[in-house]
Amino acid sequence: VPLRLVNGSNRCEGRLEVYHGGHWGTVCDDVWDIDDARVVCRQLNCGQALSAQIGAHFGPGSGKIFMDDVHCKGNESSFVQCSHRGWEIHNCDHREDAGVICSGDPRLKGSETPPLVRLTDGTNRCEGRVEVFHEGSWGTVCDDYWSIDNAQVVCKELRCGPAQSARGGALFGKGSGRITLDDVQCRGNESSLSQCPHAPWGTH
Repeated sequence: VPLRLVNGSNRCEGRLEVYHGGHWGTVCDDVWDIDDARVVCRQLNCGQALSAQIGAHFGPGSGKIFMDDVHCKGNESSFVQCSHRGWEIHNCDHREDAGVICSGDPRLKGSETPPLVRLTDGTNRCEGRVEVFHEGSWGTVCDDYWSIDNAQVVCKELRCGPAQSARGGALFGKGSGRITLDDVQCRGNESSLSQCPHAPWGTH
C-alpha cells in the first residue's frame, strides 16, 4: 500500500496518508505510537522515527479516514502488515489525523547529520519554541544573542517563509529536557541553524 507524509517541511515528515481504493486517506491517532512511526519511516526510506504525532499536528486531512487502532510491532517491513480495525472502520474525525516525523533519507546525508529543528507549542508548525534534535533527543535553545537573523535561518530551514519576529523569555512556554544550544549568532544567510556559530553543544 503506498504511503505519503504531507504538510511537513520535507517528504520525511507530515500527516500520514495511505492510498487505498483509488484515493488517499488518513489514519486515526488512537493508540498511535513510535512503533507505528518506525514502520512508516522504514517503508518510505526516511531513516529513524523521531516521533509519532497525534491530534492533527500537521493539519487535518480531508476525505476518508482509512485506518484506526493501528498496531505495529515496529519490525514490519510494510505498514500494511500492521493490524488495524479494518478499512474505513473508525470512531474518529480529521482532528485525530496521525503524523510522523522521521530523521530523513539516509542516502541524502553526509556522515555529519545536521541536527533537525522544530517549532513547538505555537498555533501552527511555523511558530513556537525552537527545539533542535541532537544525539538522539530534542532540546531547547537559550535566548542569549537570539535575533531576527537566527529566526530567519530557522524559518528558511522549515520552509516557513520570512521570519516575522524572534522571541525570547519562553514566550511559547518552557521546554523540558536539555538546553542544547546557546549563544547562537547567525548572519541570516545560512541554510540551517547548525551552520551558525554557537557555543559547544550542550554548553550554556
